[in-house]
Amino acid sequence: MRGRIFFPVATTLLLATTAGCTSPGGGPDRIPERPPVRLVAYDDCEALHDELRRATLDKVGPYGLSAVPRDGVAALGKAPMAGGAPGESRSSAPAPEHSATNSHEPGADEPDQVKTDGRRIVAFAQGRLRVIDPVSRKVTHTLKIPEGTRYDTGELLLSGDRVLVLTRQTRAFAPRGTVPGAADPGPLPMQISRLTLVDLSGKPKVVGTMTAGADYLDARQTGSTVRVVVRSEPRIYFPGGNGLKKSTEANREAVLKSPLDAWLPSFEIEGGRTYRTPCDQVSRPASGAGSSMLTVLTFDLAKGLADPLPVAVAADGSTVYGNGKSLYVTGSPSALYASPRKKAVEPRTDVHKFDVGGAGRPRYAASGSVKGSLLNQYSMSEHEGYLRLATTSGTFEPGDRASQSSVYVLAQHGSRLDQVGRLDGLGKGERIHSVRFMGATAYVVTFRQTDPLYVVDLKDPRRPRTTGELKINGYSAYLHPTADGKLLGVGQDADPSGRTSGLQVSLFDVSGKPRRIGAYRLPGSNSQTEFDPHAFLYWPKTGLTVIPVALRDGGAPRALALKVTGADITEAGSVRHPGELQGGVSRSLVIGGTLWTFSADGAHAVDASTLKGGDWLPYD
Repeated sequence: MRGRIFFPVATTLLLATTAGCTSPGGGPDRIPERPPVRLVAYDDCEALHDELRRATLDKVGPYGLSAVPRDGVAALGKAPMAGGAPGESRSSAPAPEHSATNSHEPGADEPDQVKTDGRRIVAFAQGRLRVIDPVSRKVTHTLKIPEGTRYDTGELLLSGDRVLVLTRQTRAFAPRGTVPGAADPGPLPMQISRLTLVDLSGKPKVVGTMTAGADYLDARQTGSTVRVVVRSEPRIYFPGGNGLKKSTEANREAVLKSPLDAWLPSFEIEGGRTYRTPCDQVSRPASGAGSSMLTVLTFDLAKGLADPLPVAVAADGSTVYGNGKSLYVTGSPSALYASPRKKAVEPRTDVHKFDVGGAGRPRYAASGSVKGSLLNQYSMSEHEGYLRLATTSGTFEPGDRASQSSVYVLAQHGSRLDQVGRLDGLGKGERIHSVRFMGATAYVVTFRQTDPLYVVDLKDPRRPRTTGELKINGYSAYLHPTADGKLLGVGQDADPSGRTSGLQVSLFDVSGKPRRIGAYRLPGSNSQTEFDPHAFLYWPKTGLTVIPVALRDGGAPRALALKVTGADITEAGSVRHPGELQGGVSRSLVIGGTLWTFSADGAHAVDASTLKGGDWLPYD
């Protein structure tokens, strides 16, 4: 069944960039503006098809849409999972105090491996969903996810008695655009996303599934409404040929023969219904980067999986940031493809904003572009209507001082995200290792040999300025606010030459000129928290801080418990899992007075204040 296609009135969305920028000291410093990003919508599906073919043809070379030969199977990974579910039996009594997923913004829950509402715990590991009763400390139910394997990883989102499992899988597809006379390639591998909705009101049961012909990127949840972002590339077989010129010509012919469905991914609901993005809900940048497709899907978990209400932008993206009202997807198109007919372009970050304040279909709102590359979602923050971003531009090669970092402030004007403020010159010759926006202040860590922690004042969005800088050995890869207004950093210690030596947890007083007032070091180790903030637990009530650590010379990760109070960081102990065959502890949470830790092999419960009295719950 073909997806529903609508024929809209054309809308042309123009985005021009306005430059307002300052140097680190706050003085005016006009810098050449970035090229404008302009998004175009379409009169009908024929116009959309023509534009998508044109955008793809502009990128096709002898190896298809890649600058080098690509192994389609090697690139197919599996996504993590996120979880959480209500108690096994519903109760009118309030749930005990409990921690939540360490999400960037309080209004936008993020998928993770483990979720809880205080009455029960839901975890996903080895392709199976586990429901744990935290009172009896038992695994009460195990549910194998349909069409999954024990090697599947995935993420969970929880709403009431419903838990959504998001997994990535590999599936064969019949390519489009096969050129007559060319050899039949047969089925080709494609990364797909699978959404499984499970009801937990009694014995867990699957109440809905959806398969998306696109790769799962990320998701955000506000109330029972979930927004899922997927990314897809054209499902076209590029036959190539003998010699670069003939290969390019054959690949371009395949593009010309491909139908619109090769670009628009399908969304199949269990029961036979298939949806595609309506043509009037697709836009693409007029600047040219339009062969990939970013699609935002919307579900109300209380109502089940039905029409996903897709909205799409024909652009590439890798980073998702949301706060419950706005959803941003960013990408760096200049770094994706090396066109055989174009010179290399200086890296930039394109930003696409969707309005997700309502419960229905999101609305594409605006787009913009800034110079440089984004580290992760923590490099973005929306505050009082302004989007702030921190990027690193230039090269980062030994002896090269050309790289530097900047903080941009963008404001929405119609369909444009215009630059209204900019601060340049942070960490010259270095690159960003972590960012944290807290209200009208940004904390930016850059590193090559030492760690400058910059404090950026954003009270006047048009004139950002640095108000402090602290240089110490090593760097913080993740920054987290504490209950008393201090800043906790998790990263690596290093010698004066920049050689890292092991885990370093730093406590910064940022009430005035920034200074480090406490530190904990564990030589020869690192932590998953350095690249995955979901692995970090901070319990404000007691200052308990838990991070997984692993020794570089071997050994599975354990949960390291620290106590962060006032001006001090002390070690409280650690929790190890029996066996730890699948990589050791990766998550932790608090329910009442119990600290729970999780690995792929099972869950462990100990007293949160003493780390004693452990109960091991193996996953069968």
